[in-house]
Amino acid sequence: MAPSTSALAQPVPPQQAARAAVHPVADAAQMNTWLARVPVTRDWPPDFAETLQGQGQLLVVEMSTAPDCLPCADLWARLRVLARRYGWRLRAINESEAMTRSGRLGLPWVGHPVAWVRPIADQRRTIPVAIGTDHAPNLARNLYLAAKMLTGVKPAVGVRGMAKFTGIVGASRERPTGGR
Repeated sequence: MAPSTSALAQPVPPQQAARAAVHPVADAAQMNTWLARVPVTRDWPPDFAETLQGQGQLLVVEMSTAPDCLPCADLWARLRVLARRYGWRLRAINESEAMTRSGRLGLPWVGHPVAWVRPIADQRRTIPVAIGTDHAPNLARNLYLAAKMLTGVKPAVGVRGMAKFTGIVGASRERPTGGR
């Protein structure tokens, strides 16, 4: 009798799981191949557009970026369209700030891009909305959920809705050190 699949399953170390969720890409073909696997949001709550337009003056999207990073350019382009449509502000942050934010939230630093939403008046309240690039409807959904969480919706509700990030990030130019 062959052992069951569950009997063969072994716990996956957190670092290995984090690496499996990150998809570094070096060219547009790789990025588009990964994006093709990502489901696109199709259902919208009735207050979707109203919420995004109403919160645009109060919230800012901040994003880590790097030169020659294809997913960064892709995410910037998608966020610019959404920002224009809904009146949101966009701002780049440096790698040090991005790593600090990731650490505060217990997220592994995966590289660029990572985007957060925060109230303009409060630099400490940040919510990650993208780890890697994503489809525009998914980004819009995450902006909506972040706006809701920052204005009173129970965080668990928003986190469940936003829990899937693509992890499509730029390929690192540096070789990982032995400690990773």
